[in-house]
Amino acid sequence: MDIAALSMVMSQANVQQNAGIAVMKMAMDTGKENATQMTDMMKNVAVDTSVGQNLDTWA
Repeated sequence: MDIAALSMVMSQANVQQNAGIAVMKMAMDTGKENATQMTDMMKNVAVDTSVGQNLDTWA
C-alpha cells in the first residue's frame, strides 16, 4: 500500500472516530436532559400522605 492510500485510510478512520464520539456526546446530553426532566417532574408530584396507612381485609 502506498503512502497516499494509507493516509486516506487513516484520515477516514479518524473522521469515523470523531463522528462516533460526537454522536455519543449527543446521546449523553440527551440522557442528562431526560434525567433532569424526570427529577423535576418527581419534585412537582403531589404526595398524599394518607395513602397506604390503612389495610382493609375480608375473610
